[in-house]
Amino acid sequence: MAWLGSGMRRGVFVLSVVTLSACTSIYQNHGYVPREDELAKVVVGESTREAVAETVGRPTSTGLLTGAAWYYVGSRFRQYGVRAPEEIEREVVAISFDEAGLVENVERFGLENGRAVVISRRVTDSNVKGLSFLRQLLGNVGNIDASQVLGEN
Repeated sequence: MAWLGSGMRRGVFVLSVVTLSACTSIYQNHGYVPREDELAKVVVGESTREAVAETVGRPTSTGLLTGAAWYYVGSRFRQYGVRAPEEIEREVVAISFDEAGLVENVERFGLENGRAVVISRRVTDSNVKGLSFLRQLLGNVGNIDASQVLGEN
């Protein structure tokens, strides 16, 4: 009978550890955003598309109509217990090119209170072409379903 009490204590201990570990936050990163030191090598007015591809890599998103801009999008999600994942951070780097294929703008955007804010900007033009596409990328906060993040159907 002494082993029964010992087994119960072990069972309660294991159950407690499993319960507590289920309450920790799990963070997942999606996408790719170049670091500042990589972007520093991209020179506005001098770097070409090929040079940008070699320096920071090709993006997963490009300008919809003209392909005149490359968008690098990175998101960070937090999942706590059985709750649905919550997007806690999103960053977009937009590199636009002129007709000759030279870098025209390098801009970094983030989110603050659900609105797009400029974090850094090196431009020869006043704004990124296709800003509505950028707003769509940043504006989807809260519109993501857990099955999309986890890749389940």
